[in-house]
Amino acid sequence: MAGDERDTNNELSGKVEGPVVQARVVYGGIHIGSAPEPAGTGAPAGRVPSGRVPWQFPPSARITDRAAELAALERHRVRAAEEGNPVLAALSGLGGIGKTTLALAWLRSLRSHLPGGQLYADLGAHSPGGPEAPAAVVSRFLRALGVPPGEVPSAPAERVALYRSLTAGGRLAVLLDDAATAAQVRPLLPGTGNVTVVTSRRRMTGLTVDGCYPLHLEPLPPAAALQLLADTLADDRVATQPEDARALVELCSGLPLAVRVAGARLAARPRRVIATMVRSLAEERGRLEALAVDDDHDVRAALDVSYQGLRPGAARLYRLLGLHPGTDFEAPAAEAALAGAGDAAELLDTLHDASLLADIGDERYRFHDLVRLHAGEKAAQDEPEHERAAAFRRIADHYLATATRAEEILDPQHRTMAREYGPGPVPVAEFGDSAEAALDWLERELPNAIAVIRACRTSGLPMLSWQLADALWPLFPRRKFYEDWRTAHAEGLAAARELGDTAAEARMLTSGGMGELGSGDHERALAMFADAARIFAAAGDALGRARTLNYRGLAHQRLGDADRAAGFFRRAAEELPACGDERAGALARLNLAEVALGTGKPEEADADARTAHTVLLRSGDSYNAARAAIVLGRALLALDRPDQAEPAFSGALATLRRLSAGYEAARALEGLGEVAERRGRGDLARVHYQEAMSRYSAAGRPRPAAGVRARLDGLGGDGSAGPAAG
Repeated sequence: MAGDERDTNNELSGKVEGPVVQARVVYGGIHIGSAPEPAGTGAPAGRVPSGRVPWQFPPSARITDRAAELAALERHRVRAAEEGNPVLAALSGLGGIGKTTLALAWLRSLRSHLPGGQLYADLGAHSPGGPEAPAAVVSRFLRALGVPPGEVPSAPAERVALYRSLTAGGRLAVLLDDAATAAQVRPLLPGTGNVTVVTSRRRMTGLTVDGCYPLHLEPLPPAAALQLLADTLADDRVATQPEDARALVELCSGLPLAVRVAGARLAARPRRVIATMVRSLAEERGRLEALAVDDDHDVRAALDVSYQGLRPGAARLYRLLGLHPGTDFEAPAAEAALAGAGDAAELLDTLHDASLLADIGDERYRFHDLVRLHAGEKAAQDEPEHERAAAFRRIADHYLATATRAEEILDPQHRTMAREYGPGPVPVAEFGDSAEAALDWLERELPNAIAVIRACRTSGLPMLSWQLADALWPLFPRRKFYEDWRTAHAEGLAAARELGDTAAEARMLTSGGMGELGSGDHERALAMFADAARIFAAAGDALGRARTLNYRGLAHQRLGDADRAAGFFRRAAEELPACGDERAGALARLNLAEVALGTGKPEEADADARTAHTVLLRSGDSYNAARAAIVLGRALLALDRPDQAEPAFSGALATLRRLSAGYEAARALEGLGEVAERRGRGDLARVHYQEAMSRYSAAGRPRPAAGVRARLDGLGGDGSAGPAAG
């Protein structure tokens, strides 16, 4: 039995170090080796320090009669490998033609050649919310490869660079499913030494410049379609009813999806003759024009017949899930759609068994895009308008209620705006009181939340649009999804203005402005804060206007005007506590300390940071209290008091590790490194600096990373960055 590299005690031979193999009898030769380590790293090529190996491919149907296509793909792989080129193939064809099935069959056959694992992404070319943003997909890939969520770079270019570095030589299989354009795909191509397959209904001609091998799939020939039908039925009906079987696959036009759906319907009724299905399909042809693809009506007919075979509860859930605006969903969303009228888990299983719903793992489900459109059309046909509106409201309420629960756990001080729900109980996803689990849910459901925010504006629910954008707030500053931050608050701002709700408008301006500030558009942020200040002033809201003083100070600070920034911060620090918001006043005091430190006034920074730290701790704001402790530590170092600075940095680091705040943790580590350096502990300083540099780089902050690199170089010896210490 082979094990990891470790110390092992063996009662027969004593202590054994290194890779271990135990066997009773060995036949043949044995070779034990390890991957070469690139210079300057402590991990094998293509592996992150954690050594996590992802296996993300979803289950797939059995492939039928694609031997020629498989052979062509394999020839391309061998030729590309011999020439030293990347292995990249793009499969195109009609929806339901079997592109994903073929890709999975080929990539799985290469597992012995690709031991580095499998990465999978549904790029959502035809999803209601629009195609997936490449930056979001790269972010998920990095986490699958072992990069902690808080250390994923915020800048898209930095994410792609890290992704390609980690996958170089990693021998991974990567499947990019349902791509919209070549431009969407390019940032997702891994480093050299891997095999990538792209699927799309469109021919990806733009990828030919990247050495892509294009393969367009045609419908199955009649014999292969008959074989697929026979495999699906798993009985003798195709053999004993050959004419009817041929008529059925002709109606399916060789599309594997249609054959499988029709076959699943028959398989559920083993005594039904194939001729009955043939008559049903012939009668249903032409009914689903909205789902037509290349004038092929038979797929819609097959889906219609399958839908009619569902028992009432499953058919209703199928219709209601067609109203879900996202690409996939968890069981609580289905529970919300049903409003207690049935067992959601049981009905989801029924839809899955009928080949109408895909189980994509981790208790998540997804419609094939054609099936989703069919479900939406059935909702329009078979559900009254008021029932459709009520079901969509329940789905939107589910996301709002769960995001609000996460907000309460992560940032209880933020929850000051109203939340409005429809009648009846709202299912909320479970994550206990865990901050990490709450953040993970927000991140996992972010694409659905954005889709709901957009759909609410067009469904007569603009108040839910801005309220859900507001509830997502705790995710954005912690995990830096700047593109989604901007999108959510732009939609929320438009919704608030449609409603004429000035309080909501001001909230969207300030929260959205912070996103603009983080993404680097400081002028835009300043303009948004000024707009909010005018709204608060017109409404006579002294507290709201005082809060904008702090925001405007931040914008001026980022624009390089320290004196003007300090003026705004000073006013905010005085006015906010007088208006009843002691915590916001402490944040202004913290910002004042930052300015004082940057302008060479460490005594002032010390006093302001201490005050801010005390108030923030008293307010229960551990994250910002840790930030204040870092500024205090830096002020103490500037005053040559390293012994007092060390506990400030250490306490902040413990809190920030727990909150997965990678960038702020890097600042604390850099401070601890300087403390160690001043004490002559170069070895300890190097450990702290290396982790700080790693975290800065992962957070997309090249300038502070370069500063730490300079400190490492000044220490002498090996200054290379190693894996983060935790």
